[in-house]
Amino acid sequence: MSTLNPYDKFLDGRPVMEILSETPPLIASLLEKMPPLKAREAPAPGKWSAGEIVAHLADCVLVFGFRLRQTLAEDQPTIQPFDQEKWARSYSGIEPDEALAAFTAFRRWNVLLLDRALPAAAGRKVTHPERGTMTFQTIVETMAGHDLNHMAQLRRIAGPAQ
Repeated sequence: MSTLNPYDKFLDGRPVMEILSETPPLIASLLEKMPPLKAREAPAPGKWSAGEIVAHLADCVLVFGFRLRQTLAEDQPTIQPFDQEKWARSYSGIEPDEALAAFTAFRRWNVLLLDRALPAAAGRKVTHPERGTMTFQTIVETMAGHDLNHMAQLRRIAGPAQ
């Protein structure tokens, strides 16, 4: 596993832009197949519910979007890490469909940016304080791997044939 992209092990060989574009409708499909209560219940103690996973993805699409824009706007910026568990404390009471709406809108906004920025910006340098110097492309690949990781979790919660 790459220390620059801790989610590279989830990448499946598909183009990352395809993964990023397909994630919102796939999440919507999985949530539609879950009874509402199941989407709000943690599958095990200490694990996030499907709704909390989608809320986390909504937070992350904002964070990744900022990182992408910072990398385009500044020369070799240092990006800010965040504690996802502390951010998750605010997820209680957020409806999964509300989180999905936010995720979908901001993901579309980020995909529009990526469509215009890549491939020209792929090699732009950025530093993550915990991971080191990486590129704009590494951020994009991290986003895709992160999506796939959480999609697998949502499929497990949804159950067989999902």
